Amino acid sequence: MQRRSHIQLLVDALRLSRFNNLVIIFITQYAGAIFLLNSDQPVWFVAGDFRFFVLVLSTVIIAAAGYYINDYYDIKIDLINKPDRVIVGNTIKRRPVMIAHTTLNAIGILLGAVVSIWIGAINLVCAFLLWWYSNQLKRLPFIGNFVVALLTGSTLLVLLVYYQSLDLLTMVFALFAFGITLIREIIKDIEDMEGDANYDGLTLPVVFGLRKTKIILFCIIAPFFSSLVVFLLQVRNQYLLYYFGVLTIPFIYFLYKLVLADTKKHFSYLSSYCKWLIIAGILSMAILKF
Repeated sequence: MQRRSHIQLLVDALRLSRFNNLVIIFITQYAGAIFLLNSDQPVWFVAGDFRFFVLVLSTVIIAAAGYYINDYYDIKIDLINKPDRVIVGNTIKRRPVMIAHTTLNAIGILLGAVVSIWIGAINLVCAFLLWWYSNQLKRLPFIGNFVVALLTGSTLLVLLVYYQSLDLLTMVFALFAFGITLIREIIKDIEDMEGDANYDGLTLPVVFGLRKTKIILFCIIAPFFSSLVVFLLQVRNQYLLYYFGVLTIPFIYFLYKLVLADTKKHFSYLSSYCKWLIIAGILSMAILKF
């Protein structure tokens, strides 16, 4: 029985850290290094780079700490929005969660500093922003969404610091990750509108309502898509253009579903759909290796 409780505790700790998202971060950074910044090198060149592994590990740890503190502050809201998925205060007490958050941040920052003082500084800023987001920014209209999107894009931009490069391709993929994440975060706010409204969360849908928030989303999507096209044309990689051309089809479907969406279930589907769009974008990096 005790062994079973320990296993359940481990499972809940992994769920709390959004393990699936951590895997995506891990793959994204390795894909960026292998297919974008070292496309002319054999795969083992990156795979055998221990310092790079430490960088990726530090990023994943900082992200896990961010998920821990996010759920720590969101207990009351989550009891309304997703009561069956609440872990903090239920199977894991609040104090251990805060201790784990602090410990993980310290480890992530130190590991980053081992790679370079600049990586350590970036990890420190990211850790602070994740705490500030969970503590305050996520309850403000748009600002919290923007910060999360910026942090998502930074998982690729930090590679430019490590390799001391200004690679345009990496910036294109960082822009893609930033844009899709920004859209997804606003959709998640619509999905969580009821809980946020009950606890003074001044998110876009709470402040402006569903209809105006959808208009804001389309106002964000238009320049994002246009900027992405401009950058892709600058890169001049025909295979990448073809891939993103094909990816336009599911994106148009996403826009169609967004126009029709008006229930929590609809927006939950769109939130998951955005995650698959991000994964599809990551997979496109492999095209550049061949």
